[in-house]
Amino acid sequence: TQYSFKEVFGTSVVQKELFDVVAKPLVEDLIRGKNGLLFTYGVTGSGKTHTMTGSPGDGGLLPRCLDMIFNSIGPFQAKRFVFKLDDKNGVDVQCEVDALLERQKRDAMPVPKTPSGRRQIDPEFADMINVQDHCKVEEVDEDNVYSIFVSYIEIYNNYIYDLLEEAPFDPIKPKWNNCNTPVRNGDFIPPQSKMLREDQNHNMYVTGCTEVEVKSTEEAFEVFWRGQKKRRIANTQLNRESSRSHSVFIIKLAQAPLDADGDNVLQEKEQITLSQLSLVDLAGSERTNRTKAEGNRLREAGNINQSLMTLRTCIEVLRENQLYGTNKMVPYRDSKLTHLFKNYFDGEGKVRMIVCVNPKAEDYEESLQVMRFAEMTQEVEVARPVDRPLCGLTPGRRFRNQAFREELSRKLEMRGGPINGEETSVSEMFLQSFPPLPSCELLDANDDQTIPKLIEVLEKRHKLRQMLSEEFAKNVLAFKTMLQEFDSSVVSKENYIQGKLSEKEKTIAGQKTELERLEKKIKTLEYKIEILEKTATIYEEDKRNLQQELESKSQKLQRQASDKRRLEARLQGMVAETTMKWEKECERRVAAKQLEMQNKLWVKDEKLKQLKAIVTEPKNEKPERPSRERDREKPVQRSVSPSPAPNAPPVRLRHRRSRSAGERWVDHKPPSNLPTETVMQPHVPHAITVAAASEKALAKCDKYMLTHQELASDGEIETKLIKGDVFKTRGGGQAVQFTEIETLKQESPTGRKRRSNPDPPEDAADSEWTDVETRCSVAVEMRAGSALGPGYQHHAQPK
Repeated sequence: TQYSFKEVFGTSVVQKELFDVVAKPLVEDLIRGKNGLLFTYGVTGSGKTHTMTGSPGDGGLLPRCLDMIFNSIGPFQAKRFVFKLDDKNGVDVQCEVDALLERQKRDAMPVPKTPSGRRQIDPEFADMINVQDHCKVEEVDEDNVYSIFVSYIEIYNNYIYDLLEEAPFDPIKPKWNNCNTPVRNGDFIPPQSKMLREDQNHNMYVTGCTEVEVKSTEEAFEVFWRGQKKRRIANTQLNRESSRSHSVFIIKLAQAPLDADGDNVLQEKEQITLSQLSLVDLAGSERTNRTKAEGNRLREAGNINQSLMTLRTCIEVLRENQLYGTNKMVPYRDSKLTHLFKNYFDGEGKVRMIVCVNPKAEDYEESLQVMRFAEMTQEVEVARPVDRPLCGLTPGRRFRNQAFREELSRKLEMRGGPINGEETSVSEMFLQSFPPLPSCELLDANDDQTIPKLIEVLEKRHKLRQMLSEEFAKNVLAFKTMLQEFDSSVVSKENYIQGKLSEKEKTIAGQKTELERLEKKIKTLEYKIEILEKTATIYEEDKRNLQQELESKSQKLQRQASDKRRLEARLQGMVAETTMKWEKECERRVAAKQLEMQNKLWVKDEKLKQLKAIVTEPKNEKPERPSRERDREKPVQRSVSPSPAPNAPPVRLRHRRSRSAGERWVDHKPPSNLPTETVMQPHVPHAITVAAASEKALAKCDKYMLTHQELASDGEIETKLIKGDVFKTRGGGQAVQFTEIETLKQESPTGRKRRSNPDPPEDAADSEWTDVETRCSVAVEMRAGSALGPGYQHHAQPK
């Protein structure tokens, strides 16, 4: 199985290489006012906490991020409490006086809330933050001042807890140890959980969370280490120090520009930029059948896996929305972890994920799931630029104002100004230049030295004063002259500037006129473009309508052509079927007519023979009855049968056996049929006789026969046996396809009995015979496929 990632690090990679590739771009974005999110993901025991925190002598991503931040903004940091965070995820800026009062109030507290950078570093983590790389961001805005605020929270069993919260000491309540369990009794009393809120910019934050302002890497990491000791860890079968919660270390950077003098912060809240970098150490996913977790450990593992599953679901929905353009709701609120970082997934910053994989064979299935999810997250794009506010002040004003103050101090030193930072007044300098006065005390009336010395010193002072007055007058005159020259130069420069300004104004006026002309031209062109776009839209709509109409017409033509082909095929089939049917009907009619003509001819022949016999026989002789033996020897087509005896025994009805006797039949005989006492009767063995066709009877048989009676043209009853095959339909019903018809027709003799003797005796019944008209009807059986018609037909016709 292969997975692709932006970067793959081996087992021997050092922390610096990992930091340069993954975390360094996020720190650069933080200083430029953009948000960032970095979290480690993997199964339990894969090295997530080690990647984030590091080990002694080799710090992880978190201390390296702090070191790079303070190396970049070190000389530009604001004093404490210049920036002040409010309780609604915002930041305010204070003047120097208010910040000084805040610092004095903090210094007056007996126990400082925040650790001081001047205190000795805890040796437990001193090696972790001793980073010798001195990595820093190159392009830092030197006209801004910066402040760093850090906070540390954990998400345990889907509840948020503040790891920096200082619980007030209460001698009645039990104390807490490092495992977050009370010392005096066995009851576990959890700390107060925090709530998530949304600020006015729709960013999520933890309300009431402790945020500490730090000024150095050591101070910030000391705050982190203090919270790390409170984080919940436990011993499992797979990890001796398994994280039982998701930890989130948040670094907030507040920055604001300096005023025009470059001395103080600009007192405008709109100019403050607040960005944050969240470093998340996720708890590892685990299977309880491997960790053998029970009780609290089992509940913790369930909440950890549930929050990670929610994170995966959110990423999958975001990916689906971006790939397919859907607008499914992302379930951020199903977990506190995803709800807290909802803004990052919505595009308010850059997100980086480090996948930690343990090469143990036991972690194979879990590692596959982790890498499959991590590969899928690369297809989600969430980063977008953030606009920074513009202050409109001259860039580089901090160092220019500083250089101006240094130059001013140097000039004052050259002119006798303040030296070494000590200011001396003009009167003191003037008094120091005079000679000292001698002692003016007269102890004797004859003392003639004190007064002459005093007079001499006073004369010297007078001369020095006159010299200073003259020099002062010369300096005043020179200064006046210099001021006049400066005024004249200023006036000339003002005149020159005014001329330049007038030229520039004329140029600007011309450019404004040109701009107005171009704007009018642009409006005209925009109007033309709008008209052309509307025309193009109308043409495109007409084109679409015509295309749709053309497609509908073509589809209609295709349907008509297919219907035409289908109709032609159907008509051809009907023509062929009708032709075949009429051909068979013509053949049947011709055969029937031939048979009828043969029968008539035979009857006429018989009559002629009888007539000839009558004519040729003598009248006195009694006509002898021809014997059957003679008649049988004659090659006639039909034999003459004797007249039936009056007291003959009853003839047993003979049933005709059906050709399909081996199959199961449905014998449908409507109740309106009349019984016919013919000799030949249709009989189907093992048939189900019904008066009306039913689906139940049809389901049990595979053949169907309908007995239909109708009145023929000669007034006799004609019985038709309509046969068919039974088929099962696709819907579960039964269908009948008719295959053949048998016709049973019965006729009565049309002629009267004709006797050879007009006056026969009474006992002549035994000896006389009848002619053709007195003979009984004869049945003729036709087979299927014969020339006389389709199916069985029984015709009873006189000979």
